[in-house]
Formats: sequence, structure tokens, C-alpha cells
Amino acid sequence: MKILLATFWGIPHVGGVWNYMKQLKEQLESLGYEVDLLGYSEGNNYMHVLPKTRVIEMNRFLPFITKIHEQTELSLHYKNPLLNHYENLRYCFEFGAAYLDLRKYDLIHTQDVFSTVCINRIRPKGTTLVATLHGSVAQELKDFATTVYAKDLSNLTKVKNYFDKIEYNGATAAEITLVANKWLKDILTNEFHVPDEQLKVLHYGYDTDTFVKRMNKVSTIQRPADKKVILYVGRLVEIKGVHNLIQALSQLKRLRNDWVCWIAGDGSNKADLQHQSKVLGLEKDILFLGKRDDIPSLLSNSDIFVHPSLLDNQPLSVIEAQIAGKAVIVSDAGGLPEMIEHGVTGLITPAGKDKSLCLQLDSLLTNDKQRQTLGSNAKKWALTYWSIDTAVKNVLDVYQSAIIKKKNAL
Repeated sequence: MKILLATFWGIPHVGGVWNYMKQLKEQLESLGYEVDLLGYSEGNNYMHVLPKTRVIEMNRFLPFITKIHEQTELSLHYKNPLLNHYENLRYCFEFGAAYLDLRKYDLIHTQDVFSTVCINRIRPKGTTLVATLHGSVAQELKDFATTVYAKDLSNLTKVKNYFDKIEYNGATAAEITLVANKWLKDILTNEFHVPDEQLKVLHYGYDTDTFVKRMNKVSTIQRPADKKVILYVGRLVEIKGVHNLIQALSQLKRLRNDWVCWIAGDGSNKADLQHQSKVLGLEKDILFLGKRDDIPSLLSNSDIFVHPSLLDNQPLSVIEAQIAGKAVIVSDAGGLPEMIEHGVTGLITPAGKDKSLCLQLDSLLTNDKQRQTLGSNAKKWALTYWSIDTAVKNVLDVYQSAIIKKKNAL
């Protein structure tokens, strides 16, 4: 069977979706399946298929898309910069995917609502479609739009309606739609009225053996001899709550100075976060490491892992920290509480509450036994729960169910 894993976002990229796609591809290929990856480039200048590096430049489609906007009811989207941006990307994705010819694939597995909507419109009649949604795109983009159009209710309504429609269509277009947790399923059924029978909850898996081996590699970043290390790994964007972590660290510094914080990742808020750190006098206490490919080694050299997100699904960075046996602090946002048993495999703190986060960090820095017990419990649980073999078997079972459903519908 030949499978295409497709995403609307850039590949490769910093984030859990890319890691999910890479690991799924590797596991499926080890079982004899042929697997390609489809997505935009970084910067959305072209679409490409990996590993064959087939490239389709997006500029070739923009004149046609502009005419579509101008001559149809989509002119309303054309006049709104945010909607125009996403409509251009959506049409380019459809043109590019169609040009690359999808007939060779028996099954296409999309990774977000946008790619699902696009692929569904152009997929060959007999091709099965499975979607995995790694979060609520509509929620994230509507939150962004609320800030942009705070004083323009007419445009705000148009934007919200647009993303609500994309979310519903993307969640219902495939034969089966996978979500990683109850939180996202509840959002899709309650807020977007997606039929319950359309959705199946399958948590992620992880190649724990390979990750543990990579932990033994030496990193270029060395931990200080006299301080404990607090680690954050992820995108540096507003929704990840790193600004709240920095505020909490500012408070923590008033209590103690036996720690440093490593922030690994990149994103649009990096300069702002560095400025915030400087203003709060934390330049020597917080080290911005940028995009890294040695996260297992960094985890090996850390003591506490923090994920202060304001909205999240089932981040692989938390899974990695658990596998590494670290004491983990997560916020209570989104699906994060489903990953932690508070006080047993980690700690849960209210999202956006830097004082609470500070107190939990102080507690773990003070109590070595508590920190070590949380990490040990997390690792024991993670090595079984996040089994990659079980996860891939479950995905393959879904593929077979989707293929049968598609055949019965023809």
C-alpha cells in the first residue's frame, strides 16, 4: 500500500506535527509500506514531496487564484488580508497537490483541517482519506483574529465564520478523523457539531528506544555545576505561554538563584521574549538556545521540564520529557491535564498564572525527593503508554476501517 502523509504547514518545521509525521513514516516503512510526505516549504514559497524532493513553485498559481477571488463570491475574502492569505495558501495547496498527481496513493493521511479540506476536494474517487487533527486550528486563529480585529466587529465576524467552516469541513471530510484526546473530541462535537461517530480518539506513540539512545549523546550545551536546570522546548509564540514562564522566573529569582533556564526553540516572539528577559534582569539566568536537534541530550542534562502553554493538544515535548524521566510541570490548558496525574507523574498549574508556576518551580527545586519521584513515575508510565508499536498498530487498524468504509460508499 502506498501512503501519503500531508500537511498544510511547512515541512520540516519546529513542532510536534513534523515529529509525528517523521516517526509514522519510519514505522510504516519498516513494515513494508511506501510513504511520502507532502507539505509547504518554510515560507510557503513552494510545495514539495519528501523524500523525492519534487517541488512545485507557488507563484505559478497566484494569477489564477487572483482571478477566482475577483470573479466570484470569494471577493469578500480577497478584501480581508487574513482571509486572503489563507485562501491563497488553500488554493495553491489544491493546485499543487493536483499537479503532483494523487492517483498513485491508496490512502492519504492528512494532519490538519486545511490539508483535509484541500485534499478532499481533489482526491481521486477511489482514494481513502484519513485525517489526524493535532489541535483546534479555528480556536488558535480566532484568538489571533480577536486581537487583530478587536475594533472591527464586521471583519471579526467574517473571520470567525470562515475558520469555523474550515474546522467543521476539515473534521468531517475524511472517512475517519483521529484526535489525540477527549478534550479535542469534546470541542469538535460540542462547539463545531461534528458527529460523534466521525471521531476516534487515539493518543500518540513515540519511538522510546531511539530517544533513550539519543539521550546519551554529548550536547554542546553544558549544565552549570552548581545550579539546577529548568528546560522549555517548543515554539516561541504567544500561545505557548513562554512569557508567563519568564514572569514566573522573575519571581523565582527573588526567592533563590540556584537555577538556570534553557529555552530551546524558535518563533515569531523570540525577540520579544529576549527583551522581556533583559528588562527583568534575567539575561544571565535564561539561555535562549534557538532551534536544536539535540533535545534528548538537553533533557538528559536538565532537572525540571516546563510546558506553560495557553492552549495545547498533546505536545510531543511533554512526552519526551516523561520518557527522559524528568519532573514535568504543565498548564491546565487543552489536552495537557490528560497527560499528567497531578502529584504522581507531574504537576499541573493554572494556565497564565505565573505566581502559581513560580511556587511549583520553587517546590521542585527545594524537594529533591519529590522531583526525582515525579520523574521516575512519569518514565515508568510513559514507556508503556506511549508505545510506538501499539500506536502504529492502532493507526493501521484505522486505515483498514477507513478503506472498507470508502469501498462501501462507492
